[in-house]
Amino acid sequence: MDGRSDDTTGTTAGTMHIGAVAERTGLSLRTLRHYDDVGLLRPSGRTDGGFRLYTERDVERLLVVRRMKPLGFTLEEMSDLLDLVDRLDAADGSDVDDLDETRTRLADYVARAEERRADLARKLDMADEFIGLLRSRRR
Repeated sequence: MDGRSDDTTGTTAGTMHIGAVAERTGLSLRTLRHYDDVGLLRPSGRTDGGFRLYTERDVERLLVVRRMKPLGFTLEEMSDLLDLVDRLDAADGSDVDDLDETRTRLADYVARAEERRADLARKLDMADEFIGLLRSRRR
């Protein structure tokens, strides 16, 4: 990365500055900085001036994290899941045992995400009932 910036788009030679990433992901600048500080998702590079530079792959990973947030996954779980996804993406099929374990762990995340989604759906149904009750009282 050569650090040349196009200030109108927030990009630098195939990368994006933090503001452009925040806009694309719906995450705040503060959250993106926090994820970098705690090591959850570090930007792929920095400009000569120290500004964070993110790639399209970084944005895709941030979108995975963003989707985990409303389901109540911890930062540690988010990091673990990103690691699992990286292992699957890099798998060449040579270590079948490791691949099987990775897929099993991923299946566990799927099951937990489904449980948490169902819980949110139940809460949403209760909220809808509550709103309906309040509306009926206004009449």
